[in-house]
Amino acid sequence: MKTNVSIDAHQHYWDPARGDYGWLTPDLKPLYRRFGSGDLAPLRQAAGIERTVVVQAAPTVEETRYLLDLARSDDSIAGVVGWVPLDSSDAPAILDELVRESKFRAVRPMLQDLPDDTWIAHAPLEAAIERLIDLDLAFDALIFARHVPSLIKFVERYPKLRIVVDHGAKPPIRDGIEAGWQPWADGVAQLAALPQKLHCKLSGLATEAKENWSDETLKPYVAHLLEHFGAERLMWGSDWPVLNMNGSYSDWHAAARRLTSHLEKAEQDAIFGANARAFYRL
Repeated sequence: MKTNVSIDAHQHYWDPARGDYGWLTPDLKPLYRRFGSGDLAPLRQAAGIERTVVVQAAPTVEETRYLLDLARSDDSIAGVVGWVPLDSSDAPAILDELVRESKFRAVRPMLQDLPDDTWIAHAPLEAAIERLIDLDLAFDALIFARHVPSLIKFVERYPKLRIVVDHGAKPPIRDGIEAGWQPWADGVAQLAALPQKLHCKLSGLATEAKENWSDETLKPYVAHLLEHFGAERLMWGSDWPVLNMNGSYSDWHAAARRLTSHLEKAEQDAIFGANARAFYRL
């Protein structure tokens, strides 16, 4: 892959008929249908996005295999972030199987949906995480601010594991600055300051905002992520089609471009492609 490719570091494909998306119900009408490459292609092409990283949306190995099947015949898919039962003794063997697919690049437990906010600090088996490290696979952390203390313990336990925080740690933007800034802002600062140099996705912010959000709505959150992670550790993602609940691909991409337009070109190129390419080994 050429070094200056524009990459969407976080999007989803799914088919509700598969039956393992517990969160995806008919009540979520804009999302409750099959979404595939044909739906995304015109949107990403209009935004100048050449490749994407497809991320799991169901806590099953079967869905990961489904995504890898799609990736085999779709050049626009640069990598797949899948799901593996990291608290199971079968995890190392499952990882050994999945890594045979060249586009399998990372795993993501759905931490935000687990009933135990401290799960990441104690539940994953050491053998599973060490296998991730041995196979040079990365780890997506889907968290809220309440998960930060447990994630820090996990990071300190496995300093060689490459970790990216999804969706800027999901700030409660809809609550407004006064009500929603803390503890999110301190949590971001704590994670960014760890010596392990975590990465973070500039994604999901529109979803966390109120309807009819604007650049001004998102500006302080983008600025805070830039201040602490820097352009060298942020990567842009659409979170499409979840994004459709509160925005559009073109609107979010354009807003993110405007909110980072003050950066040097090399820094913008890093956020919109180069960092994802390096982090995920695409």
